[in-house]
Amino acid sequence: MKQHTIQQSVAVEGIGLHTGRAVTLCFKPAPVNHGYKFQRVDLDTAPIIPADVARVVSTNRGTTIKRGEVQVSTIEHVLSALTGLQIDNVLMEIDGPEMPILDGSAIGFVEVLEKAGREEQAAEREYFEVTEPISYRDELTGTELLAIPAEDYQLTTMIDFNSPILGHQYASLDDVADYKSEIAPCRTFVFLHELEQLLNQNLIKGGDLDNAIVIVDRMVSEEELEMLSKRLGKPDIQVERAGILNTVDLKFENEPARHKLLDVIGDLALIGKPIRGKIVATKPGHTSNVEFAKILKKRLKEQRKLRGKPKYDPDQDPVVDLEGIKNLIPHRYPMLLVDKVIELSNVHVVGIKNITFNEGIFQGHFPGNAVFPGVLQIEALAQTGGILALSTVPDPENWDTYFIKIDAAKFKHKVIPGDTLILKMELLSPIRRGIVHMQGTAYVGNKIVSEGELTAQIIRRSVDHE
Repeated sequence: MKQHTIQQSVAVEGIGLHTGRAVTLCFKPAPVNHGYKFQRVDLDTAPIIPADVARVVSTNRGTTIKRGEVQVSTIEHVLSALTGLQIDNVLMEIDGPEMPILDGSAIGFVEVLEKAGREEQAAEREYFEVTEPISYRDELTGTELLAIPAEDYQLTTMIDFNSPILGHQYASLDDVADYKSEIAPCRTFVFLHELEQLLNQNLIKGGDLDNAIVIVDRMVSEEELEMLSKRLGKPDIQVERAGILNTVDLKFENEPARHKLLDVIGDLALIGKPIRGKIVATKPGHTSNVEFAKILKKRLKEQRKLRGKPKYDPDQDPVVDLEGIKNLIPHRYPMLLVDKVIELSNVHVVGIKNITFNEGIFQGHFPGNAVFPGVLQIEALAQTGGILALSTVPDPENWDTYFIKIDAAKFKHKVIPGDTLILKMELLSPIRRGIVHMQGTAYVGNKIVSEGELTAQIIRRSVDHE
């Protein structure tokens, strides 16, 4: 599927749930790979905040992201609407610190976005594909989230608040095409005791009981109802059947569970890419959603790196064989750590290192439990990068490359005898004045085993290294 934006700018006005401040939210078309971004146009510098899980600073009664000293809050419903409509790229201009709450659901955002129209863009969509089960559990709350492989984006939520009024509830979305009718209209809910606490904390200034389902979880006297009515400016508050205040009518029997599903969609949008997989959430909340999103974002980054994994066919002739390597770099046994080169261009190189038990290092490094040292993996990457660097000079036999810096080195999996290291080095910037800045990634099978940024300098050889 191609990426999509909106055809024209549209705006929606409303009140922030917690601030009580009137705001205008304007959706604007955005180019490919832009993603979701918020811009605080009420501030002098009009700062832009990307919708990224790494920027979440609060999950108290909503999700808040921040950049520098600037933040936007209660973003989950609008992100849910964008995801449900499969819109990928939008700039959202907001003239205040909080999204409008509207009726407490996502349907208002859906309707205004539909008026804007959906426009296909030239670039292909990049998905986060769930290829194996990924789980998160909070032992304290019993919250669990699980992602499993599926052809499309599907979700199931289960809620249990130990409330005889609410009971156990389930909700599912098997096809995103049903988002508008089955999920978007479902409003947020709050227990009466929580409502009292929020009012006492001077929150929900924009709450008027038209934008939330209030569940009565304890006995309430007429005096209390009258006092609550005055504080909220809502006359004739009564407790309806099933312990729901009479301020709203339920749109579905399981509307609270459906709203939790709506929130999960919005919070998981913070990974930055649409998901292809099934999410099963038990007792989800914004905090757990965000923690799970962080896990998924980490897997997405790993997945992106694996998409760049070179294909190694041992039957194909190497681009540079062992003798050619020896003509390019001065290393020799036992420190020559590249057996052949299978790809070589002006900006990247891929080398192969076969790990065998005959390596001299195994005599002293973890005897009895052979593990190839991480520092030698970095050395193997550096030698591979040296082949790229020296292939750019006309007389490589007169030059050497030397390390001057290693950054962000990570070792993710053990490398043992029998493994084949695939060593990929990519230029991060053009070679200038002999300085070579490269990203190195070492693979074994479909795993990234080590990576890092390596900087070296090409220096004319002053002595014979042979």
